Amino acid sequence: MAKDTSDTAQGPAHVAIIMDGNGRWAQQRGRPRLFGHHAGAKRVREIVESCPVLGVKYLTIFAFSTENWKRTQAEVSGLMRLFRKYFEKEAKALFKDGVRVRFIGDRIKLDEKLVTLMDNLELHTAGNDRVHLTIALNYGGRDEVTRAAQRMAIEIEEGRLTHAEVDAETLTRFLDTRFLPDPDLVIRTSGEARISNFLLWQSAYSEYEFVDTLWPDFTAAEFSEILSGFGARERRFGGAKV
Repeated sequence: MAKDTSDTAQGPAHVAIIMDGNGRWAQQRGRPRLFGHHAGAKRVREIVESCPVLGVKYLTIFAFSTENWKRTQAEVSGLMRLFRKYFEKEAKALFKDGVRVRFIGDRIKLDEKLVTLMDNLELHTAGNDRVHLTIALNYGGRDEVTRAAQRMAIEIEEGRLTHAEVDAETLTRFLDTRFLPDPDLVIRTSGEARISNFLLWQSAYSEYEFVDTLWPDFTAAEFSEILSGFGARERRFGGAKV
């Protein structure tokens, strides 16, 4: 990774990215969709490596949603193989570069080998603090809130929590992202202008940036340009301008 050099006090500490456009990128080149997913996985490394230089402490990426199971079996199986290969291949580099990796999402539907790789990667990088990379895998915002509510209901049933204690702060403690600050900025690539069930609770006051670039073409230079413009935004968090 490059040396941390920039003064980014006005920049976002936590950036979340909806990495969209892999399939279209491949189709434009007459290749199968999985070819685009492999290209997109390589792009992740460049963006992660740029984070310390750009002052981004937390990076959360949307890798596979709860709705992506609706895709063809060939594409889903290919993505699962890609995840296994990526986690195995990148583990040493992520550890060496000071990246702490965590996963959010429901692991129940994921195969045992993949879950073991995820567990090991989290454990292996647990002591790192240079960049906190969170990978959303089999993740959906509605599913996350539902699972949080279920866990909270169990606590109430078992007498460890009362209904009077339930508020927004309490619910936040049951979310997959309880270890993260809310994202300051959410970026979606590929020209689509929707949030696709990503970090619904956490991004209530996030800034959004929708860019036309397809994910495999999204460079660290474009990332830097977007972050540079973030400081000019006025964030009110629901308050009025004085």
